[in-house]
Amino acid sequence: MPFDTVLAERIRNSLQAFPGPIRNDMSEKRMFGGLAFLLRGKMTVGVIGKEMVVRIVGEKMEGILGMEGVRPMDFNKKPMKEFVFVSSEAMEHEEELSGWISLGIEHARRTLNL
Repeated sequence: MPFDTVLAERIRNSLQAFPGPIRNDMSEKRMFGGLAFLLRGKMTVGVIGKEMVVRIVGEKMEGILGMEGVRPMDFNKKPMKEFVFVSSEAMEHEEELSGWISLGIEHARRTLNL
C-alpha cells in the first residue's frame, strides 16, 4: 500500500520548526510498507497508508489511546507495544501534527538517553 506523500511532506515541513540538534539528526527510512522518520536511528513517527504512526512512551499510552482518532498499531492482528495509528482528523491542524511529532521524538530521546 502506498503511503500518503502529502502527509509525509507535512511531517518534513513540521520538523523544520524543531531545534537544530533534533532536525539535523532526523532521517527517513521505508518501513512497515510506509515511511518512517528516525532520530539517530530510532523511529519517532511514520506514515502508513493515510495514517500517521507515532511511538509513545509507555506511561502515556493509556491516555493517548483514549483520544479520538487514535488506535493501537496492529500488524498481524497483534497490537505493537508503544505504537499508535493516528487518523487524519486527529492531526488536521499543524499544531496537532507537531504535537504528535513531539511525542514520537520524546520516545526516541528517552530510548537514546538524550
